[in-house]
Amino acid sequence: MLQSRVAPISIHKVSDEQVYLQHDLLVVEEPLEIRLVFGERYERKERALAVTMRTPGHDFELALGFLLTEGIINGPDELENIRYCVQIEKPEAEGNVLRVSLKPGLVLDWELLQRNFYTTSSCGVCGKSSIEAIQVEACIPIMSGVPKLSTSLIHKLSHQLKQAQAVFTHTGGLHAAALFTAEGELLMLREDIGRHNAVDKLIGAAAQQKVALSECLLFLSGRAGFELLQKARMAGIPVIAAVGAPSSLAVSLAREAGITLIGFVRDQRYNVYTGLERMMGMMNS
Repeated sequence: MLQSRVAPISIHKVSDEQVYLQHDLLVVEEPLEIRLVFGERYERKERALAVTMRTPGHDFELALGFLLTEGIINGPDELENIRYCVQIEKPEAEGNVLRVSLKPGLVLDWELLQRNFYTTSSCGVCGKSSIEAIQVEACIPIMSGVPKLSTSLIHKLSHQLKQAQAVFTHTGGLHAAALFTAEGELLMLREDIGRHNAVDKLIGAAAQQKVALSECLLFLSGRAGFELLQKARMAGIPVIAAVGAPSSLAVSLAREAGITLIGFVRDQRYNVYTGLERMMGMMNS
């Protein structure tokens, strides 16, 4: 699996005034086209839904997570199957086109989906209206005050993430998203060149394995932008921690949704932006 996600390359490395020829590894980046098949059994339609630049691997999880976090489906049981397209025109498209078939009879308004897709995928056209739209669409409730987390647990997450990042160790070019229990157990981790793809892969894997996301913590290797909070909210994840900073719109969404949002988790420090009530032993002063 590692071989499909990294590519060898020869580079010239400059150190002080010396130039060295050496071998290096780059993270692979390729487009993935997701095609949606829907309609009645004898009136099936196929449409191109999206193209995302991703690191190959866990493509089925990526597609499932994408459909879930964009509100296109409510669960894996609404899918008939996910397959790679075998009838492709260009050889370079092999392994880069997925056909996702919804179960026959599942209602899907394609024109409405296309009109609303921009406002619900990876960005907010208008802060307040985008947050309100997500709150309406999200069908998974987030329970107030649970799970409870110890302050010391947060300090350990970054170290655990680095130890588990196999491809990052070789390339340094990937984002990671990981699911932890409230006790700090690493449940699963996914990496990708796109931070939103890493989250979609993770949520797709969790859906396949029936992980109770309402009891988990999502840890991000980079910043906590609005699009990642949006995906986590659609999946019903109550706690998000990130090595980097959140954006203002991400904090607003976390506050409205009742999510605990933690940023700048590094060097035995972190900031709690929302949801302090989940942190045991901490008082708001």
